[in-house]
Amino acid sequence: MAQAKSHEALVGEQFGSQAGAYLTSTVHATGADLAALAALVAGRRGARVLDLGCGAGHVSFAVAPHAEQVTAYDLSGDMLAVVGESAAARGLANVVTRQGVAEALPFADASFDFVLSRYSAHHWQDVGAALRETKRVLKPGGVAAIVDVISPGVPLFDTWLQALELLRDPSHVRDYGRAEWEAAIAQAGLAVEAADTHRIRLEFGPWVERMRTPAVQVEAIRALQSAMSEGVRRHFEVDEAGSFSLSVATFRAVRP
Repeated sequence: MAQAKSHEALVGEQFGSQAGAYLTSTVHATGADLAALAALVAGRRGARVLDLGCGAGHVSFAVAPHAEQVTAYDLSGDMLAVVGESAAARGLANVVTRQGVAEALPFADASFDFVLSRYSAHHWQDVGAALRETKRVLKPGGVAAIVDVISPGVPLFDTWLQALELLRDPSHVRDYGRAEWEAAIAQAGLAVEAADTHRIRLEFGPWVERMRTPAVQVEAIRALQSAMSEGVRRHFEVDEAGSFSLSVATFRAVRP
């Protein structure tokens, strides 16, 4: 049996070699939620922004023209290298990179006007700790905005969602439901201002290719899809090619 890895090592391994694929991913590089984050920052002059779990840097690139400084923060050094190179190519001199985990941020209290996170939280080991750290590094009146896939909340649908996510990517922890998110944000001491949801469509081929999911796991996903009940298939809008739809939420909260 292969030696077990830490969760951090697993996340770094999963995403390090795929950094370039995430930079060019249409799902990650576009979307109304990305434009909404940019508009949020544009409303505050001289903003200092933390892009928490920045991945390939799409949030950083979107908000940089409206901010004084953006810190792109991620566990993967390979991802951060891609962010740094792409920021330079785009002429975004106000984007800096920093490496670390979400649960222990290497920043002073009240360092940022905004903490933004998009499609990262389902990899965090301890969402509560990450949210408490988010509150700590936000200035009073600062805004946290978190975008992520959310669980449907129905146990049957939730089981299928988590199973498919884990087979595709073993660094997956959990897609939380809306109620779970709102409770966790409140428990961290942040005040939820808004929670907006929308659907995204994921094409099966690019979805597994982006993560370089091994063939045996791709086959397992397709086998599970073949065994889905009609209710599960309808909810996720699964087609013959395996493509499907998921719900995404944007939570906006303020540090009192």
